Amino acid sequence: MTDVAPRAARSVFTVFVLSGVLISSTLSRVPQIRDALHLSPGRLGLLLLTTAVGSLVSLPLAGAVVQRIGAARTVSVMTLVAAVGLGVVAIGSEVGPLVVGAGLFVYGFGNGQWDVAQNVEGAAVEQQLGRSIMSRFHAAFSVGAVIGALGGVAMNAFHIRPLIHLLAIAIVVALVGPAGARGFLPMHRDEHAVDERPSAWQAWTEPRTLLIGLFVLCAAFAEGTGNDWLGVATIDGYRSSAAVGSFMYVAFVAAMTIGRWFGPRVLDRYRRVPVLRAGALCSTAGVLVVVFGPSLGTAVVGTVLWGLGTALGFPTGMSAAADDPARAASRVSAVATIGYAAFLAGPSLIGAIGNHTGVLRALTLTAGVLAVGFLAAGSTRPLNTGQETLEASRSS
Repeated sequence: MTDVAPRAARSVFTVFVLSGVLISSTLSRVPQIRDALHLSPGRLGLLLLTTAVGSLVSLPLAGAVVQRIGAARTVSVMTLVAAVGLGVVAIGSEVGPLVVGAGLFVYGFGNGQWDVAQNVEGAAVEQQLGRSIMSRFHAAFSVGAVIGALGGVAMNAFHIRPLIHLLAIAIVVALVGPAGARGFLPMHRDEHAVDERPSAWQAWTEPRTLLIGLFVLCAAFAEGTGNDWLGVATIDGYRSSAAVGSFMYVAFVAAMTIGRWFGPRVLDRYRRVPVLRAGALCSTAGVLVVVFGPSLGTAVVGTVLWGLGTALGFPTGMSAAADDPARAASRVSAVATIGYAAFLAGPSLIGAIGNHTGVLRALTLTAGVLAVGFLAAGSTRPLNTGQETLEASRSS
C-alpha cells in the first residue's frame, strides 16, 4: 500500500477541494438569485433550508451506502447527484423558487453522502500512511472554498448570470468528482465476515461514537459561530466598519486553515486528547478575548486564537470515529450527522440570544459549549491497543 496511499491522498485532496469550490460557488450567487426571483428574507431563508433538509436526510443513510458500495463509488455517484442538483438550481434561478428549492434539496442530499464518504476515505488513507493527515484534507476544503468564492466575485464583477456560472460549476463537479474518486484506495471485502458485519445503524447505540459526536458537535458549533457571526459581532460590538468585519472573518478562516495544515505534526507528536483539549482551551480563551477584550486589536488576537484552537476538532473527530476500518462508514456517518446539527442550529441560536444581549455578548455561549467539548475530547482516544501503539510511535 506504500505506493497506493500517496496517490489516494492526492485523490482525497482533490475531492475535498472540489467540495469547497461547489459550496462556496453556490453561496456566492445567493444574492443574485434572491434578486432575480424577488424573494423576501423570510422566503429566502426557507428556500436555503431545503439544502439543510436534503443533507439531514442524506447523512444518516451515508454509513449504509458507503459500507455497501465503498467510498469511491459513493463519491462518484454523489458528486453526480450534487452536480444535477446544482444544475437544477441554475435553471431555477430563471424559472422560479420551487425549481430552486428542488435543486437545493438534491444538491444537499448528494453533498451530505459525498462528505461522509470523503471523510471515511481520508481516515483510511491516514491509517495507511501511519501519520495524521485528516486535518490537511479539511484545509484543502477551505482552499477550495476560497477558490469558489473568488470565482463568484469574478462572475459578479463581469455580470455573468447565475445560470451560466452554476451550470459551469455543475459540469466541473460532474467531471472531476468521479475522476478524482478513481484514485481512492481499493475496497477490500472479507467474504467470510460479510454476514457478521454489524448493522450500519448500530453506531447510534455506541457510547463512544455518541461521545465523539458530542465532541464534534461542540467543535462544529465553535467553528460555525465564528464563520457566521464574527463579522457581525465586530461591526455591532466594536462599532467598526464593514471592511473590518470582513477582515475578522478572513482572519478566523486563515487561522483555522493554518492550524489544519500544520496541525498533523502536533497531533503526531503529542497525541489526540492533549492536543484537542489544548485546542479547546485556546478557542475558549480566544472567544472570551473577543467578547470581553478592551479593544479591536485584542479582538483580532482573540479571533486568531479562536480559529487556531478550533482547527483540529472536526477533522480529528472524524479520524477517531474511523479508528476501526470495518465500522468506519457507519460511525463517521453518525458523528457527521450529530456534528452538522451544530452547523445548522448554532447560528440560529446565537441570533436568537443576540436579539436580547447583542451578538457580541451572545458569543459567550460558544465558550460554554467549548467547555463541554474539552470534557468530551477524551472519547477520541484510540480504540484499541494497536492504535495506541501507533500513536506512541508517532509521538516518539
